[in-house]
Parts: sequence; structure tokens; C-alpha cells
Amino acid sequence: MSEDAADHENALQDVIAVDADDDPQGTVNRLDAHTGDGIRHRAFTALLFDEAGNLLLAQRAAGKRLWDTHWDGTVASHPVEGQTQIEATRERLTEELGIQPSQYSDLQVTDRFEYKRYYENAGVEWEVCAVLQATLTDTTLEPNAKEVDGLLWVPYDRLQAHPEYYRQLRLCPWFEIAMRRDEQSH
Repeated sequence: MSEDAADHENALQDVIAVDADDDPQGTVNRLDAHTGDGIRHRAFTALLFDEAGNLLLAQRAAGKRLWDTHWDGTVASHPVEGQTQIEATRERLTEELGIQPSQYSDLQVTDRFEYKRYYENAGVEWEVCAVLQATLTDTTLEPNAKEVDGLLWVPYDRLQAHPEYYRQLRLCPWFEIAMRRDEQSH
């Protein structure tokens, strides 16, 4: 780990290493999991909708180490040891967007997939990624500027049917995979 990397906030956190079946294999340093060839680990992406079927996209902050300024589903992150995907998602929704559990009641895991993608010369994502979905009955948001640079409500059916219309957004790879798989399951 370089000296600059050791100072990065991710160097202070662990993620859950997993096998291809998402079975835990212990914890690993989060920065180590995202550098070199990476270490397969558990992650999630959450897609939150309004009652009209629009999806809330969030632009990752410019200060993010990987996929900075790219557009993502509503939130994405990693559970920590002893935390379920739902618990981790609730925590990130509050931290990143100020969304409280009282604003939705149907949060559930809808899919899971493995992928590996390199980002420029900065690192890699090698994750078994759970997809969670929920509907916001109250769309009040309080975005955290350290996490999110922009928000956009997008008609989900249109985004799935015509991703080329949204090419300029530079979507995160895990979100694109989740969306493509969600379209195939309907």
C-alpha cells in the first residue's frame, strides 16, 4: 500500500471477502480489496423509486477514489461484518441522502450478481453485489455533499428501454448490470 493510499479513509475500513456464492471468507481491508487485482467482496446497490416509477440516480462525489462523478443507482456501498444488506442500505440511505426508514417500507433484496471492473489506473471493483429496491412514499432528500454531487429522477422504464438517451451521464458499471438484469427479469 503506498503512503498516499494508507492515508485514504478506505484504508481504515474492512469489507467482507466472499466466494462466488457470497459465502463469507473473513474480512479484508477495503483499500486492499479495491487495488491491484482486487479481492472479491460483498457489496450492494440500491434502487429507490418514487410512486410514479421514476428512479432516483445519484452522481458520485468528485472526491470518490473510484468512479468519481459517475452516475449511480440511489446508493451503493459495502456491508460490514455482522450487518445485513438491508441494514447497510438503510444506513447508507441516511448517510448519503438523509432518507429515513419511515420514508419507505418495502426495501428488499431483488437480485445478486458478481462482476469485476477496473477503473482507470485507480483501482478495481470485484464484488458480489446485492440489488435492493424500495419505493419512497416521501421523496424529501438531504444529500451529503461529501458523497453526492447531483441527483436526478429518471423514468426507469425509459432508461431501461433507451440507455443511449442517457449516455452522457456515464453510469457506474454495477448499476448498468443491475438495470440490465432487472429488465430481463420482468
